[in-house]
Amino acid sequence: MTDDILRTRLNQETSRIAWKELLRFFAGGSVIAVGGELDLLEVAVHISNDDKEQIEQWLDQEKIGKVSDEQARTWLETGAEVWAVVVKPWILVQSV
Repeated sequence: MTDDILRTRLNQETSRIAWKELLRFFAGGSVIAVGGELDLLEVAVHISNDDKEQIEQWLDQEKIGKVSDEQARTWLETGAEVWAVVVKPWILVQSV
């Protein structure tokens, strides 16, 4: 699958969702936060393509990472919605 086709498919699968709907996935450790300076779809494409070098760079720069307990609590307390897209086994989320 080309990156353009993948990007289009992922874009169609991206949606806003209430954070509380993702709590069970957060509890399972499968939710990755994507910083606001990054494009959620571009990160999803790189993860789908298993681009280890780019992913490691983002991890080292703390631009992506597992959602912290503090962030999860804040989102829950404020009734936040996030942008989300599934790239198995991960759910990528970004603040709205």
